[in-house]
Amino acid sequence: MWQSPNDVVLISDPRVTSIPVQESGEPLADVRGRLRVDPRLADGQGAYAHLRSGVLERLEHAESLLPDGYHLLIVEGYRPVATQRRIFDEYRATLTGLTPEESYVAASRYVSPVEVAPHTAGAAVDLTLCAPDGTEYDMGTEVNDNPEQSSGACYTAAPNVSDDARAHRKLLAAALEPAGLVNYPTEWWHWSYGDRYWAMCTRAAQALYGPVEFTL
Repeated sequence: MWQSPNDVVLISDPRVTSIPVQESGEPLADVRGRLRVDPRLADGQGAYAHLRSGVLERLEHAESLLPDGYHLLIVEGYRPVATQRRIFDEYRATLTGLTPEESYVAASRYVSPVEVAPHTAGAAVDLTLCAPDGTEYDMGTEVNDNPEQSSGACYTAAPNVSDDARAHRKLLAAALEPAGLVNYPTEWWHWSYGDRYWAMCTRAAQALYGPVEFTL
């Protein structure tokens, strides 16, 4: 069912931010060599290609559930706190004509506020689907297209995408949901496990992963 923007629980919502974190201590693991990784957002240290080990194991399971001819393509996993803050602040600054509170909430449609961001915990992954030769399937928008650029087509259940794109989004969900991941409904490419948003969606008493430092 299509969720209008007003129906989506945003990651800045108190129902999400109030959930406690009981840090599991799981290490960050390198995705490279285990799943396909796209270098478009690569950083010098390779932090982008890391996720909590439990998240990576679930993604490997999801990969096994895809039909022949389809693979997960990982675009970005872990994101340092400073990078997360910069992305949020830069996007928020483009949302003019709003009060500070309104711009904070509106920005969280597309970028998580740093204090609750699942990428900084290694708990979230931005990904898409590709063919065996690496060609990306039509998903309706590019990964990381914001609501303004895409006229809202970045929303997972958006009606203004092609039948092929809608089918590919459903195929992605059919692999990731059984593996235990949840989607952020404003971004078809963003899936997570163990963070506060996952806890809210699954009614878990606490999140498993909080912000973590990346070290080589």
